[in-house]
Amino acid sequence: MKPLKALWRQKSLIKRWLPLSDPQWAKLNLLKILVQRDLEARYKGSVLGKLWPLLHQLAQLLIYTYVFGIVLQVRLNLESLPEDDSFVFGLWLFAGLLPWLAFSEGLQEASTAVIAQPNLVKKVVFPLTLLPLIPLLTSFIESTFGLMALITFVVLFTQKLHPTLLLLPLAWLPQLCLTAGLSFLTAGLTVFLRDIPQTLGVLLNLWFYATPLIYPATLIPQPFQAWVFWLNPMAAVGELYRDMILNGTVTHWSEWAVATAVSVLILLGGYWCYRKLRPAFADVL
Repeated sequence: MKPLKALWRQKSLIKRWLPLSDPQWAKLNLLKILVQRDLEARYKGSVLGKLWPLLHQLAQLLIYTYVFGIVLQVRLNLESLPEDDSFVFGLWLFAGLLPWLAFSEGLQEASTAVIAQPNLVKKVVFPLTLLPLIPLLTSFIESTFGLMALITFVVLFTQKLHPTLLLLPLAWLPQLCLTAGLSFLTAGLTVFLRDIPQTLGVLLNLWFYATPLIYPATLIPQPFQAWVFWLNPMAAVGELYRDMILNGTVTHWSEWAVATAVSVLILLGGYWCYRKLRPAFADVL
């Protein structure tokens, strides 16, 4: 009985800090259940189960570390880590790739979230706002496996656990807002224009190489560096992950503020478009 009482107190405390209505709490509980089901369904029947997201992320790490750290001999100068070490570059690379993988995979799957569930759209009274959020949150939760592995590697390699890790939720804020806004937009548009997912794949590839994730931002020509950080929220998010996990100091507060503001605007705009398009979903599907 004691664990149940503790859980009830925790739930009451959350409700006190988040004054939502009963229907809103019901939607949150439904979203939680749907995300859990999506996570279970992805790896049902597989031998390795939920280890696959971690293995996928580690495979990406090994490929990019080999190409850039060993073949191209890219070296970094980080105050908190040894210089001229391929493993250091791998840690730095992994820290930047983690938010990008969660962002790109969640966005691509969210773009088809509505057309993949025509029965929910046409026959059932269902809160359609939740559909694009399910793959978004699933990909984000999967990325936490890689995050825990990265933190473990950093601690083993440096014998340090930076207190700035507690600030990671600040980096998640623009990341999740940006992903949610674009997910609403693409999921709504895909109902009417089925070329959106394929177009999105091409744009994400261009976006990836335009973001300083697999190469240092210092390699970008000086006149363009400011524009990259001010207009590309994922560039700021990647640098924040590196600041908080590897360096132990945050040097990109202004970039974080701009990235958060831009991401919130994209979230509001994407949700507004989704709501405008939502009444016609059933007719098209």
